[in-house]
Amino acid sequence: MGAPHQMLAVHIAYIEDARARGAGRGFGTRDNSVVSDCCTPKGYRWIFSERNARGDAKRYRRKGLDPTSRRIVDFVRGQGVENRTVLEVGGGIGSIQIELLKAGAAQATSIELTPTYEEVAAGLAKEAGFTGRIDRRVMDFADAAGELEAADIVIMNRVICCYPDMPRLAGAAADRTRELLVMSYPRETWWTRIALKLGNSALRLTRREFQVFLHPPNGILAATERHGLRTVLNETGSFWTVAALRRSA
Repeated sequence: MGAPHQMLAVHIAYIEDARARGAGRGFGTRDNSVVSDCCTPKGYRWIFSERNARGDAKRYRRKGLDPTSRRIVDFVRGQGVENRTVLEVGGGIGSIQIELLKAGAAQATSIELTPTYEEVAAGLAKEAGFTGRIDRRVMDFADAAGELEAADIVIMNRVICCYPDMPRLAGAAADRTRELLVMSYPRETWWTRIALKLGNSALRLTRREFQVFLHPPNGILAATERHGLRTVLNETGSFWTVAALRRSA
C-alpha cells in the first residue's frame, strides 16, 4: 500500500462497498440492545440506511450484481439451484435472492437486523415478479436461527466481518444448512489488518458505533466444519474470499 491515509482510504472504501451492495445485517440481540462494546443498532442503521438502500437498488438496476455477489451466484448455479430453497443472512436489497430465483430456486428467505432495506427490497422483488417467493424477516438471526426452517442453500455475503462473535454466527448459519453454505469475508493480509485498524479507529473517533472484524479465515472454516460441513471452495479474490461448505453425507 502506501501512506497511512491510503490505508485508511481502503477501509473507508470497504465500508462504502458494504453499504453499496445492500448488505444489511441479520443478527444482533433479541431486544435490539448492544451487540458488543463497539456495535449498536444505531451503528448498523447508519451503515445500512434507507438512503443507501435506494442507492443500492439504483446500482443493481443499472449494473446488476457487484463482482463478489456475482462470484457467489455463479458458484451456486454451478452446484445446482433448481427447486432449492435459499436463506440469505444480511440479504440487503435482495439482489442475490432475485438472481437465484431467476436461475430456478424455489423459494428465498432474507434475514435482516434492521428494517431499513425492507421497502426498497420489496420493490425490487415486485419488479422481478417474485413478491410471493421471497420471505423477508427483520429478526436477530444469531439468537433466533432455531425459529427458522433449514434451507438447502444458506448465504452470508460480507456478513461475518460485521459481527464480533464469529463462531456463534457461523455455527447458526451452518445449523440452518441442508446442503450448501456460501460465505464471503475479507482476506487476512498485513495491509487489510492495518487498514481496518485505522478505519475502526476513525469510526470510534466519530462515534459511529460500528466496527469491522477481520476474523481468521481458517477459524471461520473450522467453526462451520464443526457443525458437519466440509469445505468445497476457498477462493481468494483481490479483497474478498468466497468460501463454500457442503453438508457431509
